Amino acid sequence: MTSCSRYFRLFCALALGCVPIQAQRWEMQYFYDQAKSVFDIADLQFPSAKRGIAVGVIREGSRRKPTSLITNDGGVTWTLSPVDDEPISLFFLNDSLGWMVTEKGLWRTTEAGRDWKKVSKPPAQALRVYFWDENHGIAACLKKSVLETFDGGHKWTAVAEAAKPAGAPDRSAYTWIAFATPQFGLITGYNQPVNRFSSMFPSWLDPEEALSRREMPHLGYTLSTVDGGKTWVSGSASLIGRVTRVRLKPDGNGLGLMEYADSFRYPSEVYRVNWKTGKSETVFRDKRYAITDIWFGKDDTAYLAGIEVPGQVRSVMPGRVKVFRSKDLKGWEQMPVDYRAEAQRAIFGGTDELFLATDNGMILRMK
Repeated sequence: MTSCSRYFRLFCALALGCVPIQAQRWEMQYFYDQAKSVFDIADLQFPSAKRGIAVGVIREGSRRKPTSLITNDGGVTWTLSPVDDEPISLFFLNDSLGWMVTEKGLWRTTEAGRDWKKVSKPPAQALRVYFWDENHGIAACLKKSVLETFDGGHKWTAVAEAAKPAGAPDRSAYTWIAFATPQFGLITGYNQPVNRFSSMFPSWLDPEEALSRREMPHLGYTLSTVDGGKTWVSGSASLIGRVTRVRLKPDGNGLGLMEYADSFRYPSEVYRVNWKTGKSETVFRDKRYAITDIWFGKDDTAYLAGIEVPGQVRSVMPGRVKVFRSKDLKGWEQMPVDYRAEAQRAIFGGTDELFLATDNGMILRMK
């Protein structure tokens, strides 16, 4: 490469505010490549550097096979294994003990996902769980419910504060749990009122009508604790879009992800948040990219994962997987991603190393 070429690349990087951090890229480690079926990965967790597990369903026509994908060598090799119920999310307390939230209940493993035993069916449909230890945990649920357990998930009681915000329970849910420290945590959710602009047809069947639907303001919910779940404070605010991800660091900083409907100007928006001061500001939004997950690396580098928007109706077609990163939340570098990576959603996972899973059965690794 000539000196002129190097200078031109540096000039472009400076002009775009995205000077490369390191020459790293995302390479495919696993792909479920079977005819007439797709592995839709719902969650990815790494209890340790060596052990990782992805869960989801293999869709083959109208058939749905709940499945897990496990690695014991840091992502070098992966093994498919059936599970007994359709997974929604995972939580691991250490490299062996973890819980899997499914459509019909809560399951527990003491072998890093190699074997699961059903614990209970909570009184409300759980979406995510968080445990402080092997007994004390909480669950974010549908019906505007947050549940608490003191026996590892066998019995659950409702957190009364969660029901206080306005909104019909049948159209409300708590969907995400984020803890910066064992003491400070945040649960987010939303109320979705009946929308008179909604349609009886899905977006893929009537794309033009989908683009004309107005996204109406609705209530966003928060439930926070500063004492490890002993007490909770609820809050609500009128929002456009839904808060789908929050990642918090012990130093007070964090990221929040807001996703919008097809008719909105932007597919998504990423915010810098400070959980100590309550301040927030937009750090990334681009009409070309729909961000679906956010992450902080071990060196405090921020990562964003999503897809390149393939058309005006974003929720219909898969697009090229894109990953961005930044050290200062101002300049964002677009990282090279395996050209075969196409999806509608991508999610992060990892410990020492960072991985990415897609909803069409691909696992990528940052190298």
